[in-house]
Amino acid sequence: MEKLEKLYEGKAKQLYATDDPEVLWVEYKNSATAGDGEKKEDFAGKGRLNNLITTLIFDLLKKRGIDSHLVARVGETSQLVKKVTMFPLEIVLRNTAAGHFCSRLGVEEGIELKEPVLEYFLKNDDLHDPFVNDDDLVALGVCTREDLAEIAPLARRINEALIEIFAKIGIKLVDFKIEMGRTSDGTLLLADEITPDSCRLWDQRDGSGKVEHLDKDLFRRDLGDIIPAYEEVESRLAELAKSEGLEVAE
Repeated sequence: MEKLEKLYEGKAKQLYATDDPEVLWVEYKNSATAGDGEKKEDFAGKGRLNNLITTLIFDLLKKRGIDSHLVARVGETSQLVKKVTMFPLEIVLRNTAAGHFCSRLGVEEGIELKEPVLEYFLKNDDLHDPFVNDDDLVALGVCTREDLAEIAPLARRINEALIEIFAKIGIKLVDFKIEMGRTSDGTLLLADEITPDSCRLWDQRDGSGKVEHLDKDLFRRDLGDIIPAYEEVESRLAELAKSEGLEVAE
């Protein structure tokens, strides 16, 4: 499939048209950003790792009955995806108190939540992606009640599946953000990416209970190099995928 003109460039990815109007070409970048893009740095190999990790996670989710826009990984940093109309919405699931949840509500980081918390944030850089509720989204025309009635249960299914996937490889899924969109026939799909950029992942293998980050908090908080952590996540996911009979890129 041929990569054509660039359609969009974000903080972590570039999006291109292809010779199939229903398929887009995604290129993962090496850049990492934090604080609404105020902090930025390039890390050699990050784009390749995030492409691998997203592909592995989407394949593992598909095996569990959850479809995404992924068509195929086609290069070290590139993949083909179904064209979807994206909701301008960050969908966040929290299992353990961390990050913005703690600063907003005065909660100590690391506290286990009594049940998963589903939150929505409007994708708007100028407004710093504000927290919104269902009524806000409907009133603003971002989505309908019917959309939300599909989005919320799908997000919770994804959370349950990801908790199970990461638990199998000794990682606690603290929280994550995802995006969704609709195909031309109206099907709601998980889209964008799932990577250590968009999840908080705490290593559980040593059993000490000490928080060992395997995610972008290493960059956000100046705690260390993200690449070894991302490599560890990719390696464990690849091992799990192989054990479940999935094809894994070498």
